[in-house]
Amino acid sequence: MSQHILTVDNLTTRFATPDGEVEAVNAVSFHIDPGETLGVVGESGSGKTQIFMSVMGLLSKNGKASGSVRYKDAEILNLAPAKLNKIRGVTMSMIFQDPMTSLNPFLKISKQMTEVLVEHRGYSEEKALKHAVNMLDRVGIPGAAQRVHMYPHEFSGGMRQRVMIAMALLCDPEVLIADEPTTALDVTVQAQILDLLRDLKKDFNTAIVMITHDLGVVAGLCDRVMVMYGGRVVETGNVRDIFYDSHHPYTEGLLKSMPRIDRAHEQKMYAIPGQPPNLQNLPSGCAYQERCDYVQNRCTQSRPVLYDIAQGRASACFREVGE
Repeated sequence: MSQHILTVDNLTTRFATPDGEVEAVNAVSFHIDPGETLGVVGESGSGKTQIFMSVMGLLSKNGKASGSVRYKDAEILNLAPAKLNKIRGVTMSMIFQDPMTSLNPFLKISKQMTEVLVEHRGYSEEKALKHAVNMLDRVGIPGAAQRVHMYPHEFSGGMRQRVMIAMALLCDPEVLIADEPTTALDVTVQAQILDLLRDLKKDFNTAIVMITHDLGVVAGLCDRVMVMYGGRVVETGNVRDIFYDSHHPYTEGLLKSMPRIDRAHEQKMYAIPGQPPNLQNLPSGCAYQERCDYVQNRCTQSRPVLYDIAQGRASACFREVGE
């Protein structure tokens, strides 16, 4: 049996649009083990979120996913909603990027939290409410016993995000997918949430997927990194290797774009030139070619695949294999 708790193999996600088909995710493969944190990084539109919307069966109606997604040893890709609901939100949870569109504005927070525990854990309403209050308190919401009876619009944006995190953690999931969980939070609360995720990983051996554009979060929390560009994985490796010995030009560009104290004297921050590619009209060859400092003729003619550099390391760049 596989030791991996989640295994994704050759996942491809396509969307039908009035202007033609868009391939948002192309042949992505990875795995995650219990107690491990995988960081998924890349610019907006790189396919990060759509990978995990596919995994969780939450694609919009015009989306279709193919390939394989195994939770432990069970295939769950395109599983019927009734069967998927026994996993989704219970042993696999997702923290969404926009809490206002994820919380029901017509229901009090208490109702939205307790119904999960009553349905999936068989708790009484009283026991479920007590657990919900404890979880809200754990994610740093002051006066949780009173606030649990409020509606989503009565919370600030940061508070709503913390409610979403508390809801995702209610059933002590084995896999937690966090989509930009700290974006709306100030740095103090962000640190608290990251500490909470570290505790979850340590205390419950939870596997965590951190979808983010914040490389500082990745450095502080993650074990391995998967860099996405144009719907494809362009580099993978452990955190130290990615930060100190990156191989793909896009990864190098992301790292150079980070604000750093040792570069405070520089008058202008570095920015990767150009714009991310149009997924509906990707160039032939490497999708990064128009922004790359190392582009060569080969890059415009054929698309590089992931080449193994060392154990656990791979990069989709022709520089790895030479001419």
